[in-house]
Amino acid sequence: MGKIKAIFYDLFKDYRFIIAFIVVLLLTFLAILSIFSPYHPQRMYQVTRGLSPSLQHPLGTNWLGQDVFWQLTFAIKNSLIIAIVAAFFSRIIAVVVGIVSGYKGGTTDRVLTTIGDTTMVLPFLIILIIISMILKDWTKHLSNLGLLLAFFSWAWDARVIRSQVLSLREREFILVSVLSGMSTFKIVRKQLLPHVLPIVFTTFINNMSWAIGMEITLAYLGLGIDPTVPTIGTMLQTAIYRQALFLGLWWWLATPIVTAILLFVALYWLSVSISEYLDPRARFQRIGLRK
Repeated sequence: MGKIKAIFYDLFKDYRFIIAFIVVLLLTFLAILSIFSPYHPQRMYQVTRGLSPSLQHPLGTNWLGQDVFWQLTFAIKNSLIIAIVAAFFSRIIAVVVGIVSGYKGGTTDRVLTTIGDTTMVLPFLIILIIISMILKDWTKHLSNLGLLLAFFSWAWDARVIRSQVLSLREREFILVSVLSGMSTFKIVRKQLLPHVLPIVFTTFINNMSWAIGMEITLAYLGLGIDPTVPTIGTMLQTAIYRQALFLGLWWWLATPIVTAILLFVALYWLSVSISEYLDPRARFQRIGLRK
């Protein structure tokens, strides 16, 4: 517990981490608040259309007769679900492939590296668009879209983990473990995994940001999630398609745009600040102890 407190104490010295942490906490609170919504997220004409922001409707209402604030709470929740599913399952693939490839070496390494390199050079956006068109009903579900995004986002991080494992397997403590008869599973669990987890954590945050960006892209193209299900992407797509600016409903369009910007910046700052904390050289350079 003392180590955890020390970690957070050091991290909270970084203003970027503080701001990002508060923003993510606030957005998470809004996502949880969706549970208490007085409105159904997919029903239309529940309130008067086109009302500007007020005390009764803090972010106004849209042209579909929906309260924009409560739509936003559902949108944040659903976008975070997609992002977490994508990041979680892509981390599993990246860790397994990276560790096995780096530790086993030989033919196994060459095969897995070839698969990873091939995945990285694929035109994933075009493939995602084609898959979303073919499996339109399947990708309408939040978890399914998250799984699809996970398949295209593990390769680069697996390469990073492989590089870390390649350097670790030549260290003395690994050689001693092998000579002492420790099983491969125990070596991976006790010796390699603890060194890989910091990479997993920071790339998890980066992958969440990527998944949200891809969900917005697919939604803008009219693909992916059912457009009646609120996400940041579908909110933006609906506002554009329904000509929110032409109707004078600027708050309808501004809400998902501002939310997306806040979320992207917050996740990026979280990732950078945590990465610098885990890398002493970067941390010392930031505070001026290293030139």
